Amino acid sequence: MVFFSTCRVSSPKLCGSVIIIARKQLCAVTVAHRSISGKAMREGLPPVNKPAPFPYKEKRYNFFRALFDPTTSRLDENSKLIVVEGPPAAGKGLLAKELADELGMAYFPSPTVAESYINDYGYDLRQLDPKLPESCRSYDENDFLKDPMRLNGSKAARFQLAKLGARYKRHLEALAHILNTGQGVVMDRSPYSDLVYITAMAEAGIVSKNVYNYYHSVRNNALFALWRPHLVIYLDVPVAETRGNIAARNRPYEKDSKVATPEYLQALIDSYKKDYLKDISTHAEVLVYDWKKPADTEIVVEDIERINFDQYGVYDTKMKDWRCYDKWDWNNKRQVFTHSQHYLLGHLNVPPVRCPEIAFDGADVKMHEIVMEEAPGNRFAKGFNADMGDKGLLFKLS
Repeated sequence: MVFFSTCRVSSPKLCGSVIIIARKQLCAVTVAHRSISGKAMREGLPPVNKPAPFPYKEKRYNFFRALFDPTTSRLDENSKLIVVEGPPAAGKGLLAKELADELGMAYFPSPTVAESYINDYGYDLRQLDPKLPESCRSYDENDFLKDPMRLNGSKAARFQLAKLGARYKRHLEALAHILNTGQGVVMDRSPYSDLVYITAMAEAGIVSKNVYNYYHSVRNNALFALWRPHLVIYLDVPVAETRGNIAARNRPYEKDSKVATPEYLQALIDSYKKDYLKDISTHAEVLVYDWKKPADTEIVVEDIERINFDQYGVYDTKMKDWRCYDKWDWNNKRQVFTHSQHYLLGHLNVPPVRCPEIAFDGADVKMHEIVMEEAPGNRFAKGFNADMGDKGLLFKLS
């Protein structure tokens, strides 16, 4: 396995300690033990003897299981969290899927607000919109593209806070997966990069400065509880090519949307480079590719294999989120990320709402609660709704 001992390429677009991969032959190479390895590198090697993945979705990881199932027994050089970032229509999802396949990792797609409107029984809550006041009606990705200024931008503000919450939950799921199975995860976007969207929305006049400040208060209060990724891959696509990609994929309402204008997209890309990449590079390794024309995934895999993630000491800020004191610290973190997600998601509810733009009228909230409770499968928790065919309710424990 190999890693970068030196890799810096000057660029007029990016600054700081961001690593930019332009051509793999520019990098000095040496041998390392703890680099990520792809399928080709692992081919022919003897199988590694480690415990089978823990079924964390069916069983609870507790103290007694931790006695015989230490978290570190499953972790290896591929137990890493990789995030693929970039502007809309850059090809993030496709690259993330291909990387996950090449590296033997799990692919976690970017969550959508639309998913949150489907309850545990598959019922689409958007069907109830006619019964709800305008402020409480559904507002998903298509609605945002079609009319980002609905209710003077209050819908867009709530939408972006909901996106932050969805990405926060997906990040928790990724951490739980890594610590319980030992398998690495490749994600499409993360809660850490979500700030670029609220920045672009504020510059475009979609949300107010008050909403922008409140969003950052919520973000700063919540992200401390997560572990940042090991590696961020940014696909650099200029505005003109981004608009061409948006037109080519031909999604409803997107091409002519206010959030697909050159000004909005430029603000988004600028925030990626000035805010997100600069900040995340203090902890994670960062690879930036000129993605006007997508490159071969094998080249990206080879570049990843050259990174030595274990070159940093206990006092370095790089990778510090993934350093624990001992095996019980690992076990405790695994338990928290797996079974205390609802507590961690509560950080998104602090501080209290201080924005009239996103506050709901009390009567509207009451009406929303009544209508939602009457929806099929919403009256009780999943598994306890007899009207949906659930059986054996008397023998179930909450």
